[in-house]
Amino acid sequence: MRISDELLAKRDRLLELLSSYGSCAVAYSGGVDSAVVAQAAQLALGDAAVAVTAVSPSLAEGELEQATALAKTICIRHQRIDTAELANPSYAANAPDRCFHCKTELYTRLVALAARFGANEVASGTNLDDLGDYRPGLAAAAAHGVRQPLADCGITKADARALAAAWGLPVADKPASPCLSSRIAYGQEVTPERLRMIDRAEQIVRSLGIAVCRVRYHADAAARIEVPAESIPRLLEPATHAMLETEFHRLGFQSMPVDPAGFRSGSLNESLAVYQIRESAHP
Repeated sequence: MRISDELLAKRDRLLELLSSYGSCAVAYSGGVDSAVVAQAAQLALGDAAVAVTAVSPSLAEGELEQATALAKTICIRHQRIDTAELANPSYAANAPDRCFHCKTELYTRLVALAARFGANEVASGTNLDDLGDYRPGLAAAAAHGVRQPLADCGITKADARALAAAWGLPVADKPASPCLSSRIAYGQEVTPERLRMIDRAEQIVRSLGIAVCRVRYHADAAARIEVPAESIPRLLEPATHAMLETEFHRLGFQSMPVDPAGFRSGSLNESLAVYQIRESAHP
């Protein structure tokens, strides 16, 4: 795949920047952004680069296996670490700063692992677009000195996908797959049981041939289903809807409305203002 001269220049800056680290541990989920950083780190640093995947109940089923297989394709060393963010009451409470507590747990462990491996830097897959979004995890990254080479080189999400395709990475078109906790509405407690419910529910929806979906956990165990607008009629077919109701109730959901607005990445952030007003009224 041919890429533009502008993106070639960004790629070269990325490789040069990573080379300047000397050695690096990459926070690697197996998604497109972290895969591009891992591939670039391997090209720039060889065996002085290591990809590290965090494993906890918030990781969807199959993601670790996919990340492991992709690391082999990239030819980068791969390590897993177990994180315990759910043991932190501030994380489980699921306030809007949940990601700060998650990333604090991740980067605390990752920085320690990097030291054991002799890695000079820890790098994330944060891209330029991420800097304009509500991402409290960025504060945790800054506090731990985590580098963000994609953003530093002006690489956007679209750029990352183009680089992944040019490098032949099979995740170039992979839909974003943030942690399962991001599906739980602010103020609803994050528990292993609820994460398992969400994970299984999304697997059921994807089994219908709908690759992009979110099952949002709301109050009273309501599962709000988001899929692309063109897939909504599929969910509303009488036989399909009846099957979903049966399966979702079996999982523990009490209702399963389909969001008529369709899939929106980060849609729970739309409720931030309402959550903050409610919390300020009940200090």
